[in-house]
Amino acid sequence: MSQQILDTRFRSALARMAKSDRILTYEKMADSHLEIAAILKKHDGKQALLFPKVKGTEIPIVGNLLSSKENCEAAFGLDFNGIRGLVQRAMGGPLPPEVVTNAPVQEVVLKTGFDITKLFPALFHAPGDAGRYITAGIVVVKDPVTGVYNASYHRLQLLGPDRVAIKLDFGRHLRAAFDRAKATGKKSLPVAVCIGTDLALHFTAATMGSQMPESADELAVAGGLAGAPLKVTKAVSQDLLVPAESEFVLEGEILVDDVAPEGPFGEFIGFAAPAADAPILKITAVTHRLRPIYHVINGFGRETIILRKYVLEASLLKVLQSAIPIVIDAEMTSGGLHRFHAVIQVKKQGKQHNGLQRNAMLAAFGALKDLDLIIVVDHDIDIRDPMDVEYALATRMEASSDLILIPGARGHEYVRVSKDGIRTKLGIDATVPFEDQDKFRRVEFAPTAIELSQFTPGDHVATLALGLVGTNIA
Repeated sequence: MSQQILDTRFRSALARMAKSDRILTYEKMADSHLEIAAILKKHDGKQALLFPKVKGTEIPIVGNLLSSKENCEAAFGLDFNGIRGLVQRAMGGPLPPEVVTNAPVQEVVLKTGFDITKLFPALFHAPGDAGRYITAGIVVVKDPVTGVYNASYHRLQLLGPDRVAIKLDFGRHLRAAFDRAKATGKKSLPVAVCIGTDLALHFTAATMGSQMPESADELAVAGGLAGAPLKVTKAVSQDLLVPAESEFVLEGEILVDDVAPEGPFGEFIGFAAPAADAPILKITAVTHRLRPIYHVINGFGRETIILRKYVLEASLLKVLQSAIPIVIDAEMTSGGLHRFHAVIQVKKQGKQHNGLQRNAMLAAFGALKDLDLIIVVDHDIDIRDPMDVEYALATRMEASSDLILIPGARGHEYVRVSKDGIRTKLGIDATVPFEDQDKFRRVEFAPTAIELSQFTPGDHVATLALGLVGTNIA
């Protein structure tokens, strides 16, 4: 894997997905006001959807791009473990970006006279939203103190021809860079918003926690994921490097002393984030390809969360396997939004391993603060089969002794059942002691190479059934 170079450019990924029948095209005229978002939500987790005919614009829209495991695998041309391997490689081997000229994203350059509310079809997602939003934009910033590049997802509410409100959550690296700019007396923080950019940067921007510290240059980490330096070019109005293969780049400055009401907007957790003041991002230039494609992500959609599945699992395994030798694998479950729940698989190979499954729970809670529920199972349980995990709970978990509560722990503030992010975390030990493994061994059948594809449908089953009950057909 370490030697593999992968073409992760946005359009290369679309081509691979189309070849694998993972993109469906809606041939009728579609409306960016409520309709497209509703269609995307109805078919969430299935094929990506392309809308070549959008009311009021010549720019096609693509959505649900990475909303399923199948879409992600088709986009990269790799299986699940292959993608996870790319993420692990990125964390361990960053490659500095390569500066190029004549970048595709600067085929069209607009420095004056542009109106972003008319330039591209930002969606009005849900009836309760405050307005139109850019949702698939990756914000690139160079820290004003350290000079380190960061990339992260942030929603942007369109306010006017050259102004958007940007949501800056506390604890995020972009927020820290913004606060440093303000503390050092700067009037603004230069940023670039990239839409339809390299998939390596999409995955890098989704990485959080201890595996992506502020000291990590995320443009270089993206290069490590692809196995080749990310091609970047100089921005036209700001002192920044931007991905050369993006569909759109909005260059601008986040104003440190100017705010506007932002929200409500449907967040990944399923609720609408309430309205609140947010900093203003003033756009100073827009660049894009000659025939750009506009990428959208539904706020409460699977694409929002599945990106983090790969990066969070890779981060979790890196921590666990270095500290707890019995950990085999981990699964961030879909019901837990690939963020709040995890199933950890362990293999005990001696009595000295008893108890380490609980050490793994504690290490996992420490590695990813948003984890609220962890189930630990034995090596014979398929952690990607919810029925098999529930089987482990039904047959190997004793509630009086196998529930581990950690009260007053920090989680995610968006979880409304918590108190501003503080709640009790739960660990469930659904493993058996090493010496009892034979007692819990399930019945095994003889191996066979016969597959269902070798069976043929036919009407003879009806004849057979009728014959068994002695029915005669006249």
